[in-house]
Amino acid sequence: MDEPMEAEADSTQPDLAPEEESPKKQHPLLRPGSMVMMTITNEDYQTQYWPKLEGAIDQLLTMTPGQYIPISYEQMYSCVYKCVCKQFSEKLYADLMSHMIQHLEKLNEQLKTLVSKQIKINEQVKTLMQVEEPKSFIEKFSFLLNQYLQALGGIVPIFNYMNRFYVETKLKTDLNEELRKLFRHHILDQHIDIILSLLEDANSTPFLIPPQTMASTVKNVYSINPEYAKVKPTLFAKYLPSVLPQTNVHDLDTYIAETKQMQEDMKMMEGFSNRYIIRHYSAKRPN
Repeated sequence: MDEPMEAEADSTQPDLAPEEESPKKQHPLLRPGSMVMMTITNEDYQTQYWPKLEGAIDQLLTMTPGQYIPISYEQMYSCVYKCVCKQFSEKLYADLMSHMIQHLEKLNEQLKTLVSKQIKINEQVKTLMQVEEPKSFIEKFSFLLNQYLQALGGIVPIFNYMNRFYVETKLKTDLNEELRKLFRHHILDQHIDIILSLLEDANSTPFLIPPQTMASTVKNVYSINPEYAKVKPTLFAKYLPSVLPQTNVHDLDTYIAETKQMQEDMKMMEGFSNRYIIRHYSAKRPN
């Protein structure tokens, strides 16, 4: 399917007769009327349309998870709609992807600042990546990943018309999937070994990282690329039961040992006592 014809864009908006048009010049993003009579030049795109979209994208990419930003989604969608109808789909897609890559490169630099490098080892030049503060690194990465995925929840709908008539039709892919691939390539693939090792270490130390942060981080990493679960299947299985094969009777001894180890770990925690548990179950024991 080709990009929508200009006449199609006019199907939901009535034409204005010449005598009914207001002599007052309106902003091209807001003016009503027929799309057939409307033109968009390269200069219009560069100075009016893309800057509007770029500003909205930046707001979505930098907002704190859970925060609300007053963006006119209707105006942004209309902006994309007009660009697609006027044959700017390819340019729009290229600018969007380029802008997202620039943002991800900045995020990558932020993570690199938390990683130290040791270059000379045994008189040989090598590069080892070490994290001086694992807790800070995991929390920072978790925040950036959550922030990015939340931003996609606003960016993808804004560019939905481009996705339908260009990305899906001509590129045979999906915008949301392509934007997730960018995060994988520019962030996750660069740090995945460190991330999974730190998550595994944190998982073996109860409450080093808040359970909610651990769960959301593992699940979000899996949503970006399920193949990562093959590297640390036990880690992912704690938060995504479907990762491992179905339970087998021959594995019961392993599960029992894991449960006992978890109980021992909890007993070592400061302030923990099993007296409450004993009293709790004793109170429920039938006479």
